[in-house]
Order: sequence, then structure tokens, then C-alpha cells
Amino acid sequence: MTQPRVVLDTNVLLSALLFHAGSLAWLRQAWRSETIRPLASRDTTAELIRVLSYPKFRLTADEREDLLGDYLPWCETVRVPKRTKVPRCRDPFDRPFLELALAAKANALLTGDKDLLALAGAFAVPILAPAAFRNRIGR
Repeated sequence: MTQPRVVLDTNVLLSALLFHAGSLAWLRQAWRSETIRPLASRDTTAELIRVLSYPKFRLTADEREDLLGDYLPWCETVRVPKRTKVPRCRDPFDRPFLELALAAKANALLTGDKDLLALAGAFAVPILAPAAFRNRIGR
């Protein structure tokens, strides 16, 4: 089986990065072992950096840098064309993840976001909850 190329929405990614014993910790091991290839774009990376700076996480600049260093080197960077057409979504912060998934021809977009999951039937790339993806790849 080839390495699945996946888009991880911000909440899924944060759970994998911040909670080492959490339900999504397996994702971190999956990209480290090259079982999956995370995809990143300029906009999705900017969103991650923005969210990691939220005061509620209480992360120092060095901690944020360490977290990015444990994720970004494993990513395939994708340039997303400006006019990538995706379905209308309620939350404008979701749009870059849809655009990235489509532009990269990703194998899946992993999310727990109900608004994104609601688009699953109308989108060219499978939109899956992380547990469903894990079952699909057999880990």
C-alpha cells in the first residue's frame, strides 16, 4: 500500500501534537513512521501557527517551535492555486483545508468538524473522522 497523503485539520493536528496519550496520538507516530504523509499549504500552516499562539495553550515560543519542528518536516508542501473551487462552508477557516485536499489530490481530509464532515458526500476527496481513517488503513 502506498503512503496515504492526508490533510489534517487544525483541531485534529493539535490533538495529535499536544496530547501525547490522547486518542489521536497515533497520528503523530503515523507521520513519524511515514505510514502517512501529511499535506500542508501556506494557509494551513499559517492557521496552525496562529492557533498554537492562543493563550489557552500557554505555549512558549520555544515550545511552539518544537511542535512545528515535530510536524512540518514530515509534511509535503503543496502550492494551492488561488482559484481553487470548493463547496461553500460555514466556517471560512475550513476553506483552506478543502482547497489543499483538492489541489493536492489528497487521499483524505481528516477532521472532527461537523461542518466539514457534512460535506463528505459532495466533495471529491474523502472527508473522514480520524477513527474511520485509522480503520481504513488498518492500524
